[in-house]
Amino acid sequence: MDIVIVVVLCLVGVLLILAEIFLIPGLTITIVAGIAASIGGIYYAFSHLGVVAGIITLFSVLLCIGISCIFFVKSKTMDNIALTTDIDSTITTGETLTIAVGDEGIALSRMNPIGKVKVKDTIMEGKSLDDYIDERTPIVVTGVSPSQLIVRKL
Repeated sequence: MDIVIVVVLCLVGVLLILAEIFLIPGLTITIVAGIAASIGGIYYAFSHLGVVAGIITLFSVLLCIGISCIFFVKSKTMDNIALTTDIDSTITTGETLTIAVGDEGIALSRMNPIGKVKVKDTIMEGKSLDDYIDERTPIVVTGVSPSQLIVRKL
């Protein structure tokens, strides 16, 4: 009966530790319970079955955790629950919907190469691909992205 208690405690401990590592995000009570169950099984083996059985139990628990971690990492089991989708969409703001390539405006700040521009009464971040553009210089839009305008001197 003592061996069954040791095996059950150690098995529960190993399973809780593996659940914490691979399934439950963050450090939770699961890792504490898993370590406590494993230590409890090892202590029970030392106290009721002897030193040799305790050492065998200790190395068995460590070996089970190591082999299980290697198995889960190398197997395709984790691919079923892993997030694999890529986000490739962007949010277009209302300002960029009204501005088109070829619209004219003015640089509100020195563009070195990024600064503020005003096009169609809309103030946005602009980027100059060529030169530096001084403040109050007329500009023309050569490209529109969701977060900034690509501009050049008019």
